Amino acid sequence: MVLRNATVRDHDRLTARVLDSHTRTSGCRLETYRDRDTFHVDIDLPGVDPASIDIAVEGRLLTVRAQRGTAAGGTDGPAHEVSRETVLSETLDTDRLDARYENGVLTLRIPIAGELAAAA
Repeated sequence: MVLRNATVRDHDRLTARVLDSHTRTSGCRLETYRDRDTFHVDIDLPGVDPASIDIAVEGRLLTVRAQRGTAAGGTDGPAHEVSRETVLSETLDTDRLDARYENGVLTLRIPIAGELAAAA
């Protein structure tokens, strides 16, 4: 799993807007929610090779890409890239983003920055 990060700060909302990309997104359910001082992003990525997962944050845009297919032990047919993107709040501390892949689900935990977390 590769994690790339650029600074993301000072956004005034915690919601995420899901954007479709030019790569396949089938089977990549994305769910976001807040639990106290942490923002969670869960993405269904069944059948992907965990080593192929690439997580990038550039500005407010979170992009997750992975390879799915025969080469990754997943679905029948040729391997292909799956991708999901979402716009993150600038109030999230993406420098401390934690990513875990278990049972076909990628879970990202992103702390809510300082004062906003304390106000919740």
